[in-house]
Amino acid sequence: MMFCCSEINRFAMDGCAQMCKCVLILFNFLFALVGFGLVALGMWLRFGAETRGFFDINLSTAQFNIGVSVLVVTGGLMLVMAIIGDCGACNNNKSALGVFSGLLTVLIIIEIAAGVMAFMWSDRVSGELVNFYATIYAQYLNTRSPAQAVTLKLFHNTFNCCGVGGSIEMFVRDTCPKASFLEKLMYSSCPSAIDEFFDANAPLMLGGFLGTAGIMLVALVCSCLLYGNLKPSYYSPPIY
Repeated sequence: MMFCCSEINRFAMDGCAQMCKCVLILFNFLFALVGFGLVALGMWLRFGAETRGFFDINLSTAQFNIGVSVLVVTGGLMLVMAIIGDCGACNNNKSALGVFSGLLTVLIIIEIAAGVMAFMWSDRVSGELVNFYATIYAQYLNTRSPAQAVTLKLFHNTFNCCGVGGSIEMFVRDTCPKASFLEKLMYSSCPSAIDEFFDANAPLMLGGFLGTAGIMLVALVCSCLLYGNLKPSYYSPPIY
């Protein structure tokens, strides 16, 4: 009877381990896609013909360089973590699973902290974006730089707005979102649109960060269960 119960428990653990292995493989596949996407986005922002002009704007050079570097480094780390996780799951490698679990724990903490900070500092972030937009808009009125025009188009299409309020210069209208003639006369000002966007979406941003952290937590639990299930194979005596 005891032998039967131990066999049932062993088969149950094996089934749980196999399920955890499948979850980890799927998670790391998606994780690798996201990491690759972040690296590709960072490289496109830095070297794309449409975005190369961002780095010619003196005001934003440092900010864009930092942002692009964060995208590339974060995406690269996610790719490395996904490879380590898949190696541990597919090959039953305890060392790889241990490293993966440690890195994933750090990433979960960062994800939760980033979500809380994004929620608490949403007003500050929106204020910085408003100031950045107003500065670029004022400079563009004097310089009409193609790089600044690209930046204005990015803001206008993202927040569906145009201008800082009041009448809009004719050459600025070329950067506004495509719309009918009447709609062009009723564009909301970008400072107001940016503030409204962050006020309305701050809770959603927090939920997105926490939801992502929850998915990572499931992967961490599966990694720990699979790691623990490998212990008997190293410490159990041989069967004669």
